Amino acid sequence: MNPRTRTTMAVFPLAALLTGCATSKVLTAPAVPEALKAPPTQAPSLEAHATGVQIYECKPGKADPTRYEWVFKAPEAVLFDGAGKRIGTHFAGPTWESDDGSRVVGAVKARDDGPDPGAIPWLLLAATSNSGTGVFGSTRSIQRVSTDGGKAPASGCDQAHANAEARVPYKAVYVFYAAKP
Repeated sequence: MNPRTRTTMAVFPLAALLTGCATSKVLTAPAVPEALKAPPTQAPSLEAHATGVQIYECKPGKADPTRYEWVFKAPEAVLFDGAGKRIGTHFAGPTWESDDGSRVVGAVKARDDGPDPGAIPWLLLAATSNSGTGVFGSTRSIQRVSTDGGKAPASGCDQAHANAEARVPYKAVYVFYAAKP
């Protein structure tokens, strides 16, 4: 083997290694209030950026049925990776479904108003069920952070508008956690 061939053979694996290091992103947990921290036995496995709507329905109030209020019905959003590529959806349940077919359903464990008073709260959710072997198949916790918009309308809900639906735009970052290896 001539020296040039040996050099070329040595450079390609090194270039592949460096390219992999440059493109792989180590996820870190976001800075959140103590109540929203995932358990220490879990590590971030995926960060997804959501763009969509929070859906509200005009209903009689629970405390006073003569007063109407906007009641949260469901989210409806598309999930994107950090490069802007679509990776899944978020909908009622609350459920997150990856384009790889895996799915996780969660239940709220803690909430915080977050830094933006005009945005929906930040949340910590625990997985209640998983399906599939893809990215959401091993999710144990989910954080909703960096919220923008999505709050129920301040007006427009009264008896004349009973059962009306409001679709309020929102954005958020969802951080998914899996068990540490």
